[in-house]
Amino acid sequence: MSGSTELADVVRRFGTRYEAKHGAFLMPSQRKAMQDIVACQTETLGGRRYRCNDCGKDFWHYHGCRNRSCPKCHGPQIERWLQSRQAEVLPCGYFHAVVTVPEELRPLFLKNQKIMYGLLFRTAADVIRRLCLDPKYLGAEPAMLGVLHTWNGQLGYHPHVHFLVSAGGVTPDGKSWREPKGEYLIPAPRLSKAIAIEFRRRLEKQHPKLFRRCGYAVWHKPWNSFVKAYGKNQDAVIKYLSRYVFRIAITNARLVSMDDTHVTFRYRDHDTGEMRTCRLDGVEFLRRYLMHVLPRGFHKVRYYGLWHHSRRKQASRAWLLLTLAKPVSDNGRITVAELIEMLSRPANEEAGHTLGDSDVSHATPSTPRCPHCKSALTVPVGEVARQGRR
Repeated sequence: MSGSTELADVVRRFGTRYEAKHGAFLMPSQRKAMQDIVACQTETLGGRRYRCNDCGKDFWHYHGCRNRSCPKCHGPQIERWLQSRQAEVLPCGYFHAVVTVPEELRPLFLKNQKIMYGLLFRTAADVIRRLCLDPKYLGAEPAMLGVLHTWNGQLGYHPHVHFLVSAGGVTPDGKSWREPKGEYLIPAPRLSKAIAIEFRRRLEKQHPKLFRRCGYAVWHKPWNSFVKAYGKNQDAVIKYLSRYVFRIAITNARLVSMDDTHVTFRYRDHDTGEMRTCRLDGVEFLRRYLMHVLPRGFHKVRYYGLWHHSRRKQASRAWLLLTLAKPVSDNGRITVAELIEMLSRPANEEAGHTLGDSDVSHATPSTPRCPHCKSALTVPVGEVARQGRR
């Protein structure tokens, strides 16, 4: 089989074999992901029959599963969520930070996902924010968004967190907007060391049993983090969100072929940037894929700093300070009407919201295009109900 392989096909072919071998270790979220992906956009989930007003042909449009690990539901989620985020973007530059953990800690992360992912999120965000507030660096409160990823190109286990950090922030007295000194935000070596020290302290205090399972050497080797300029204004944020927030471990576009025993997929070589292929036993492919299905209820996207719900007033002040600092009218001055419009904009209304299984996937679906002539002039003419409860 080649050319049209989908993840659902892989689950149908190798799912039974996988459960026979690894079923005792499946988390509820992983089992549900397999069920959802197989049922996605099939008659099982129900759907509607549409008629095209241009070519006159009928077609069925079945409902998606809305699972955040499903590649078929991936694209529409991105589009809807990005549209709702545009009003929250601060008109400033941004930095991209990545925080990783040593390879020796990965087995502990895999076996204790909610605890370890949550601890990494909180520790990294608190350290970045603390360094930004340090007068030696930024000396201000930035806006921050964090996204958890757990994979590398070949679906190996590599937990790390991406952060989008505003290139500037509101000073502690709330009176001014301060931008970074020079071209960097905070030094990466200082960030890496501070995260390692703080993570160890918190793990030992909050989860002593897990701390005792860590080897001594892991606390005496470098933790790798980096911080680099990412871009300016809304374009930078939208690009970041589309690249990182909704990225999943594997998409159908990367699947090359499948036979009775193996699955072949494409990946980008991290060192050369070239596209390569990887061929895995079907059961091993599913094992790697399912490692990246997060526990039920865990939020992989989180907001901090000015974008945290507890700092909405500061976020509105940031808008005001940035707007005052950068004239927007033709004569170089802000009009009363422009200021009122800016202050009444619903910026950051959902800044404290975290992205989970139910986010954006429950948005009202748009009318589908005709698969025959691609026309958007389609109308519903029938419906089929969901087949039972899953």
